[in-house]
Amino acid sequence: MQTIRNASLNAPRVSLSVTVRLPVRAPTAARSISSSTPASLFRNSLRPVVHDEAQSDQRQSRTLRMLMFGKPGAGKGTLSSRLVKKYDIVSISTGDLLRMHIQERTEVGRIAEEIVAQGGLVPDELMLQVVTSKLDLIPNKHWIVDGFPRTLAQGELLNAHLSKQHTPLSLVINLDVPDEVILSRISDRWVHLPSGRVYNLSYNRPKVEGFDDETGEPLTKRPDDNPEIFARRLEKFYSTTSPLLDLYTRLSQTRVSPPPHRHPHQHPHQLAFHTKPAHRLILESLSGRTSDEIWPKLEKAVKDNFPGLKERTESADVRRRHSLSDAIAADSLRAGMSPK
Repeated sequence: MQTIRNASLNAPRVSLSVTVRLPVRAPTAARSISSSTPASLFRNSLRPVVHDEAQSDQRQSRTLRMLMFGKPGAGKGTLSSRLVKKYDIVSISTGDLLRMHIQERTEVGRIAEEIVAQGGLVPDELMLQVVTSKLDLIPNKHWIVDGFPRTLAQGELLNAHLSKQHTPLSLVINLDVPDEVILSRISDRWVHLPSGRVYNLSYNRPKVEGFDDETGEPLTKRPDDNPEIFARRLEKFYSTTSPLLDLYTRLSQTRVSPPPHRHPHQHPHQLAFHTKPAHRLILESLSGRTSDEIWPKLEKAVKDNFPGLKERTESADVRRRHSLSDAIAADSLRAGMSPK
């Protein structure tokens, strides 16, 4: 505050007080450029947009997109069915999908039916269309594909399609079972051909000898379950599937950045940044002599890498019922043993 006193020499002495408010200058360090200036707009454009989704646990949000490889008779069907039965995973069988297209007389089905009727093999591009017709409908679901891809060419086609859809494979499991173990299994193996369920008299026996657990229909032997034919199947596996596993080994060593994500209310001049970590395919080889031996390793690989995967409701209910039954039985046993 500044006081100015004016006095006239000839006039009586009168004191006038005038208050003048001077503008207060802000400290230099506190100055900031207006948010509307070009410099500010440029600085803001360099700030990444923060999304709520980016704040969540990335491991919890991972989606299981899985393939399982193994020699014929390694237990792929048995282990896949256990996963699907216990966890909320969609099982996609290429054989079932192909039959569905043929029955529904789709364009793909009509072409495939004509090829199969002539004894030919369905082309890779057509098989890819059969599989992806289902996969494209469930981009956010956990799934496992059975029966595809079987060759390097099919693997490259599938990988290109999934990458384009931004739904890349996340887990590939290779079942490493010794050849001599597999060759010894085939004499004990029986199948339910309509469903593809596999049983073995050494392990995973049917509830009733010779009959399917679900339908009660008779089990049969596969025509190729003899040592000579099976040896040729093993040779074919090594010649066609090994290069495919090499492909997934290379992919597992590469990190792929997801596309930049723009917020709906983001300013047009604002840059979009990657808010999710780079994707990497997980490839694991699980060794064992039986499916019971491999199962805990498989379940651990799935749960460790995809902790957000939920168990099916009926599985939890069954466990609770069993726990309740055990508790009641234990209480009854204790009551019967207590002195009267």
